[in-house]
Amino acid sequence: MSVSDQVPTQSGFHAKSTGAEVLADINLAGKTAIVTGGYSGIGLETVKALAAKGASVIVPVRSPEKARDTLADVEGDISTESLDLADLRSVRNFVNTVLEGPSRLDFLINNAGIMACPEARVGPGWESQFGVNHMGHFALTTGLMPLLQRSPGARVVALSSTGHKISDILWDDVNYESTPYDKWQAYGQAKTANALFANALSRRLKGSGGLAFSVHPGGIFTPLQRHLPKEEMIAMGWLGEDGEPSELAKQGFKTPEQGCSTTLWAATSTRLEGKPGVYCEDCDIANPTDPESPTARFSGVNAHVCSDEGAERLWALSEQFLDNA
Repeated sequence: MSVSDQVPTQSGFHAKSTGAEVLADINLAGKTAIVTGGYSGIGLETVKALAAKGASVIVPVRSPEKARDTLADVEGDISTESLDLADLRSVRNFVNTVLEGPSRLDFLINNAGIMACPEARVGPGWESQFGVNHMGHFALTTGLMPLLQRSPGARVVALSSTGHKISDILWDDVNYESTPYDKWQAYGQAKTANALFANALSRRLKGSGGLAFSVHPGGIFTPLQRHLPKEEMIAMGWLGEDGEPSELAKQGFKTPEQGCSTTLWAATSTRLEGKPGVYCEDCDIANPTDPESPTARFSGVNAHVCSDEGAERLWALSEQFLDNA
C-alpha cells in the first residue's frame, strides 16, 4: 500500500459515533476476540461493545485485582488471562494458553499502550514505549499467527495515534542507546511502528483472508495520560488553569465510548475488504495529511506510516530483536 490508498469510504459514521452505534446491526455470536488493555479506558469500552453483541472476549491482564473490579459488572462471555507485554516470558505463556483454548480467533485488538513516560527499559533493554507498544504486541501477534491463519477472515487492529506524526522510526537508534531520550519522540516512533506493523501483517494474513489495520482512536482522557504532569497538559491546551478539561478538549476530545468506535469499525466493517493495512480514524479510512490544513497536527495520515518498504524493514528488525532477546 501507499498513502494514495488512503481514500475514505464514506462509512456513514463520524468522529463522535459510539462503539454501540458501529455494531448496532452486527451479530458477533460465535466470534472470539482478544483485547489487550481491555480493562481500562477505551479498551474496556471495546470489550463491553464486543461482548454485548455476542462475542467471547479474552482480556489479557497485568493486574488481576483491577481487572476483576472493572470487569465485574460487564455482561457477556468475558474471561481473563495473565499477560505483561513488557515481559516476553509472560507473552509466551499467554500465547501457549490461548493456542490450547479457542478453536478460532476472529479479532485481535492490540489496544494496550503507554505514552510519554520517563525513560525506562523493558525486555532485553528495549526502550519501554517501543518495547511495550510495539515489540510486546509483535511477539503476541506472531505467536498467535497459527490461530489467526486458521480463522478465515480474522482481523487484527493495531492502535496507532496521530502521535505518529511526531517521528518516523529512528532506524539507527531505535532504543535510544546514544540519542538523548525524548519521551514524545519515543511515543511517536512507537505509534509509527504500530501502523507499519499493521501494513506488514496484512500481507502475512492474505493467504487466509485475514486483514490488519491501524487506527487513531482520537483524543480521549484515559489512564494513558497518567505519566503527564498537570502543568504539561495545561501547556498543551488539554486542561485549563483550573485543571479541568479545556474548551478545546471539550470540543475535540472523545468519550471512551466514542473512542472505541474506530477500532470496532476496523474490526468489522465490510467496507474495508480489499483494503489491507490502511490507517483509520473517525470510523473511516483517514485522508492523507494536508500540510496546509489547520488540523494537520490532529488528523490525517503521514506518508511514512504507509510505506511498504518501511513496514517490511520494521518487521525484519522486530524479528531480529525477538531472536536476540
